[in-house]
Amino acid sequence: MHTITLKSDDTFYNTLEDMVKTLNTTKSDLIRKAVVYYKDALEKERLKEQIKNASFKVREESLKISREFDATINDGL
Repeated sequence: MHTITLKSDDTFYNTLEDMVKTLNTTKSDLIRKAVVYYKDALEKERLKEQIKNASFKVREESLKISREFDATINDGL
């Protein structure tokens, strides 16, 4: 196990203390879970951005195909 030293102001320290008491856990455990939660949130945001970018890339082609299908509605089929 590695040791990490963290400097904080009084507000952060008091918030941490309050959360530790409320959640009945240790500062170390709370900080570990917070880092993992933050990492997961960043990953979800990154994936959301990738999906959005991919969607923009295929949007024009999808609209083109949709227009082609719309043109066939009145072709007597």
